[in-house]
Parts: sequence; structure tokens; C-alpha cells
Amino acid sequence: MVTVSTTPAPCLRPAMALAPSLGAPSLPSPETPNYQIQIGSLKRILPKKRKTLAYRFSVGGRLSTWPAYASGQAILQSRKPCCSPEGRSKKQASLTIAKPRYLEELECYLRKELQSLDLTKENAQELKLQPYREIFEFFIEDFKTYKPLLSAIKNEYEVTLAHLREKIRSLEPLKAMLVSVSDECTRQIVALQEEEKAEITRLKKEKLYLLKLIDKMKEEKGSLQTQVNKLRKNVAKEYMRYINECDARKLLLADLNEMRNQQLEMSLRQVQEVKGEDLVKVTLALKIARQDLTKAQVELNTMKADYGDVVPRRDFESQEKKYSDLFEKMEVLQKDFDDLQKEYDTLLEIHQETVEERDRFYNELQQVQRSSTPRPDWAKCAEVISGGPERWSYLEEGKTSDQLVDVLLEEIGTGVLKEKDSFPGLGKGDKVPVYLRYEGQVKNKKLNKKDVVNILKEIWKEKVSADLQKGKQSSLPEFFLSYLQKRYGDSSAFEWAYTIYENIKLYRSNEAMSLFYDILSGKVDEGLYHGQNQLIANLLKELMASDSSNSGTLTTEQFNLALRAAFPLKSSDRIQELIDASRYKAESTEDLIDYRSLFMEDEEGNAEPFIAKIRSQHASEKQEYLRELRNELSHAPEVKVDDLKTAFCAIDPAIDDLTLDAYVCLAFQASKEQWDQTGSLPVDTVVERLLAGDTKRIGALPEEIYTSHSLSERGEAGAYA
Repeated sequence: MVTVSTTPAPCLRPAMALAPSLGAPSLPSPETPNYQIQIGSLKRILPKKRKTLAYRFSVGGRLSTWPAYASGQAILQSRKPCCSPEGRSKKQASLTIAKPRYLEELECYLRKELQSLDLTKENAQELKLQPYREIFEFFIEDFKTYKPLLSAIKNEYEVTLAHLREKIRSLEPLKAMLVSVSDECTRQIVALQEEEKAEITRLKKEKLYLLKLIDKMKEEKGSLQTQVNKLRKNVAKEYMRYINECDARKLLLADLNEMRNQQLEMSLRQVQEVKGEDLVKVTLALKIARQDLTKAQVELNTMKADYGDVVPRRDFESQEKKYSDLFEKMEVLQKDFDDLQKEYDTLLEIHQETVEERDRFYNELQQVQRSSTPRPDWAKCAEVISGGPERWSYLEEGKTSDQLVDVLLEEIGTGVLKEKDSFPGLGKGDKVPVYLRYEGQVKNKKLNKKDVVNILKEIWKEKVSADLQKGKQSSLPEFFLSYLQKRYGDSSAFEWAYTIYENIKLYRSNEAMSLFYDILSGKVDEGLYHGQNQLIANLLKELMASDSSNSGTLTTEQFNLALRAAFPLKSSDRIQELIDASRYKAESTEDLIDYRSLFMEDEEGNAEPFIAKIRSQHASEKQEYLRELRNELSHAPEVKVDDLKTAFCAIDPAIDDLTLDAYVCLAFQASKEQWDQTGSLPVDTVVERLLAGDTKRIGALPEEIYTSHSLSERGEAGAYA
């Protein structure tokens, strides 16, 4: 027993001694007979204990010390060697310590509360925590000296538990979202695997079909070779038979001659005997006859020697005709076999490229799935774009995410451009374009799209007229500045130039502004603008020629024929794309196309989908044409004038000399008289310069190039299917 004082140290020891025992209470079994009796008595006793605990500390003045590890049993310390048996017995008797009664009451109360709880509920852990919280409150109330510190500890734990519960509640939706995203990714991967399995199965079937076709052609070739060998043997047999017949004929002629001579001698003898002619006369006749016979025999032997190996012309011509027919058939079959072999090799290459491309796309898909962000909700832009949802639906129609980003940048740039009152001048250096050479601040005219497009149309109209009068093409930057000076004066010309330049640099989605900016900055040759206008003008001329009634409408068949007449080099698929684009906004179901409306433009210079499709096809055809040229020039890193002309003639045999010279001048940036002074240029530089100009195919594709091009198109279509 120790004396309890008001200082913190003595009071802390019983609290620290009691706290560990509450962490692992020894609970009685519910099957004990006295269990219900103890619970009932505790309900009556425990409220009184809380009131009398302070009284015990103040009145008794003493508190029994009891360690947490005693568990109601005596503790025997280790015996020292110098201690006597009597001293040891006295120490053992004094170390037997009983558990304090207040601790036993608290443990009984804790056991009762824990056993009365329903731990099958979801909040079982919180229910289980409540009895321990009440026990801790008992300690706070009884230990007055440490009540502020214990209350602060209890409040901090409560705040921490509340914070953790709130954090757990906030993370539960994220867990559900993570599960849904994982399921969606799994479904996409399974779908892609199914598509790849179908594609692989189709390619395997096609490969087996081609292998069977090759085996069949090999069998046909073997059978034809067997027939040729058989015919050769038959010809040799016939030749031997003819030789034998010729020899037999010679022997027969010799026998006939001998028989004729014998008959002649017999007849002479008979005549000599009958008529009794003179023997000398008969002898002389016989001698002459023998000389004639010798002469005839010599001639016969000469003919045998000269024509012994000769067959009849009729039989020779018949066998020669049969041989030529068989040889022609064999050549045709050999050519077909070579074509099939080339096509098979091409298909194998396309298959290998397709497999590699599929693997690359799969890897890219995996990377995108790991690092991709959710697709933006573009509908939100309708709330901030001027014009509201109607204008935004018009702007986003038919555009990809990248193009929509450009549209947003244009809208943002439009607002920024309207807020500017002036532009800083770029100076008068040589690197500054002639139409921007100005020092100081330049006033912003604050033009809209419609005004800029109208000014650009007037500039093109004036420039075409001026070039026709001069007979040569002038520089667009210089004409641009001179036109503005002529119309607005020297003082305001640079204000208009800076304003127009900033607008066409901003609105890249507008075809008229974008093309004018590229030509003005030197990225594209001016011939591209005139070539597109000439292309559209020729098409309109063909359509008007097909419209005999001048009604402005054509049937689909007439429209198709007019397109093929205007574009004889386009494939059927691209013609069909143009027909579909012409019926993009068709409201009626009649088989009529209003071709005049296809060439209309809105107030901002935007063309209809039909004209946009023609321009996109023209650009893709130019890229294919230059890709063939690059493949033709791939044998050397640099190219000369003669090499370029040879390559153009190889991929486009119908190209005329005037067009060929124009392409060469464009590629080498030199006139025809300066070709001898020009050296060689890299292939990439030549192709880039031709890509910036109005380069197009003049004649149809050669047969070999057309075949490989068709095969590559079929391979690409199969790869993207």
C-alpha cells in the first residue's frame, strides 16, 4: 500500500497499471451458472462505483499497488544466495498481491457490454469500441489530476477516427469507378483479340488457297511438259518411219528398174529371134541402153544423197503448226504462272507488313490504354462559344478532336485579336517580308472573317488580271503590298497588311485564308491555287455540257458520266465518293442532283463538302504520284536533272515535254537555260518542292505499277478492315 498525494507522479502509476489490463480482459464464459447473476449485480453496483472512486482516494488516502502482470496470483522473485530460508519465507508471504476490486469491477462491466453486443452488423467494430470508450471516460472522471490530458488524448483520437471514416467514404466511389474502368478495358482487349483472330484466320485461308493454286499450276505445267515430251517422241517415231519408207521406196525402184531391164532384154531376144535382125545393131542398142541406165542410176543416187533425209512438206508443215501452237500455249501458261508468282510474293510482303503494322498498333493501343486520358466532353464548349449550341454544332460537324482543338484555338485567338488595338512592327530588315516592313505600332483594323475573305478574293481577281496584261506571273507578296497601297494609301497600307496577315495566320481551318497564307509565306507555289481553280472550272464546264435542258440538275447517271469525263484518271471508288459527297445534304429521294449548289460558298469562303472532297482527293493523288517518284529515285540519295526526267517518264509515260520541263524547273528552282549549271539535289528536297507545287499525273498508270498499286490498295484495305 502507498500513500496517494496530489502530485501527478503517484496518481499516474495506478492509471498506467490499469490501462494495460483493459487492453486484454479475461472474459468469463457465458455458460457459467453465475454469469447472469454477476451481470445483474454489476448493473446495480457500477453506477455507485463511479461516485465512490474519488471518495476512496480522498478518504482512504491509500491505494494498493498491483502490477498488470500479476493476474491475481502471487509473484515469487528469484532467490538470492545469501538469504536464509526464514527470510525467504517472509518475502514470499509479502509478495502475494491481490487484484484491486475496482479493476475487477471494470473488467466485469467490459465483459458484460461486449457479450451483449450484436457483432453480425456492419458497424460491429464501432459498437465494440463503445464499451472501451466508456471505460476510458470512467478513468477521465476518476483521475481528476490527469483529466485535461486524458480528455485531450480522447478528443484527438475521436477527431482522427472521424477523419479516417470520412476519407474511407470518399474513396468508395473511386473503388467502384476503378472496377468499371478495369472491366471496360478488359472488354476492349477481348474485342481486339477477337478481331485479330478473325483477321489471322482469313489470312491463313487466303494463304492456303494461294498455295493450292500454285500447286495446281505446277501440276498443269508438269502435264504440259509431259505432252511436249510425248509429242517430241511421236515426231521422232514419224521421222524414223518416213526414213524407212524412203529406203523401202528406193529398194522398190531398184527392183523395178532391174525387172524392166530383164523384160527389155527378153523382148530384145524375142525380137531378134523373130525378126532375125542384125546382131551388131542389137548389141549397139544394148550398149546405148546400158549407158542411159548408168546415167539414170547416177542421177538417182545423187538425188538419194541430196534428198534422203527430207520429209514431205505437207507433213513437216503440219508438225510445225502443232509445235508452234503448243509452244504458244506453254508461253501463255508460263506467263500466267509468273504473274501469279509475283502476285503471291506481293501478297506475302503485304501480309508481313500487315502483321508488323498490327503488332505496332497493338503496342500503341497498350501504351494508349496505360497513358490515355478520358475523351473530352465537347458539348461543354457550346456554353462558352459565341453563338451558343447552334453555332457550336455547326463548327464541330464532321471534325476530329484535333480539328476541334484548332477550332477552339481560333475562337480564343479571335477574342484576343479583337481586344488588340495595335500590332508591334517587325522592322525593316531583309528577313522581314516586304508587306510587313514597318517600325513602330500598327493599328488593328479589327476585321472579321467575311471582310478578310472578300479582300482576298479581290486581291486574287486583280492579280490574275494584272498577270494576263503583263504576260508573266508576278510575286504575290509584292503585289499584296502594292494592291493595299493603291486602294488604301501608303499610310494605311501596313495597317491593313498586318491585320489581314494576323487573321489568315489564325484561321487555319478556312481553306481560302489557309491557302493564301501558305502562298504568301512561300510554303506553297502559287500554281497550286490556279490548278485547283482550273480543276473546278473544268468540272463545272462538263456538268453544264451534260445539262442539255439548262435546269441546273442532273440524274445520278449523267452526273457519274460527267465526273468520269472531267476526271478520266480517277478510280471508281473515288468517283463514288464524289457522288456520295454531292448528295450529302440531299433532302428529297429523287434521283436528281443540283450540281450548281455544289459550287456555292458561304460568306466566310467555306466550300461545300463536294468541293472539299475534290481538293482532298487531289492532294492524296498528288502524294501517291510523288510517292511513286520517290520509289523510282530511291536507288540514289541525290538526283540530277536527267535522272528526274527519266523517273517521271517511267512512272508517267504520257507526260508531255512542256509539263515535264515545268516540273523539273519547279524541283530545281531554275529555268531551263540554267539546268547545265545546276548540280544534284537530295531526293527529299526534290519531292518537297514538287509537293508544294501543282504536280499531278498526266496519263494513266502503267500496267505493272497499276497492278502493284491495286494489290497494295487491297492489302491496305484488308489491314484496316
